[in-house]
Amino acid sequence: MSVADMHCDTISALLQRKRDRARSGKPQDGCEEGQESGLRRSGLHVDLEKLRKGGYLLQNFALFVPLSECGDPFQEFTALADLYYEELEKNRDLIGPVFSWEDLEKNRQEGKLSALLTVEEGAVCQGSIQKLHRIFRLGVRMLTLTWNFPNELGWPNVKMPKEGSKDAPDFTVPDLEHGLTETGFQFLEEMEHMGMIVDVSHLSDAGFWDVARKAKKPFVASHSNARAVCSHVRNLDDAMIRALAEKGGVMGLNFCPSFLEEGRETGGSLAAIAAHARHIVDTGGEDCLGLGSDFDGIPTNEALPDASCLPLLADALEKSGFSQRQIDKICEKNVLRVYREVLK
Repeated sequence: MSVADMHCDTISALLQRKRDRARSGKPQDGCEEGQESGLRRSGLHVDLEKLRKGGYLLQNFALFVPLSECGDPFQEFTALADLYYEELEKNRDLIGPVFSWEDLEKNRQEGKLSALLTVEEGAVCQGSIQKLHRIFRLGVRMLTLTWNFPNELGWPNVKMPKEGSKDAPDFTVPDLEHGLTETGFQFLEEMEHMGMIVDVSHLSDAGFWDVARKAKKPFVASHSNARAVCSHVRNLDDAMIRALAEKGGVMGLNFCPSFLEEGRETGGSLAAIAAHARHIVDTGGEDCLGLGSDFDGIPTNEALPDASCLPLLADALEKSGFSQRQIDKICEKNVLRVYREVLK
């Protein structure tokens, strides 16, 4: 069994650690003075040692840009991208970037892990197709259209308060009204033309259906579970799962405890992950499910505390009645099929 994971926030966590250390002059996040704190051995959910131990072939590294905390989202993106490439260069003996399907095959033949660069927040492009081309030239091959804020491309899956209201956004109600903007439709078309994967995790329900109607190529929900099992708005309902599958797309199992079980914020169980996997496969078929751990962007799931533990998930899926063929599809092959079809 090999692993292809469509989403982690490790680069953002490393940049935050670097900034914290620069401000304080002290080690952060459990790193003792002199201890390696980069991608090779980070102490986070994901590092190269853990990926090797977990049997990974490919890890997507998301550059997460929080709009509420940065003045210029494109500038924040470039800071994250600089760190990403610094880490890959320092560890080029172990991991290589993926810009095309051929790169993934080359890394595999050389015995290296593969890294695919993604962006979590379409606002980094500030509505500019030129900036979309720039992030593509910088290696981005997947773009999550929104996070938890409206942007130039569309709306997140939260009920936003009325203009002028002091109410907070309601994260329990999906947005059935606000979908892609005109610019969002333009980005969808251009991304498919360029060979960049469209990611609908975080996007409103209305936006999901806009993508499902207009997409000509497979798209993904990189880190979303089944709403029928856990009603969180970040998860997909059954009609969405079927529509994604009909387009040849893939959704990635998210290990966040609150996306797996109602009312749970911490803890976690393998049984809960397997329950989502079973429902998704029963609803959309065995070709529409992959992995999207959300490592380093979520509270630690005690059942799968880091990337080294992925063999435990394979064992849990087998005990839940999945065949080895199905487990291989979930852990690797379904994601790679989409990448082979979309990446140029």
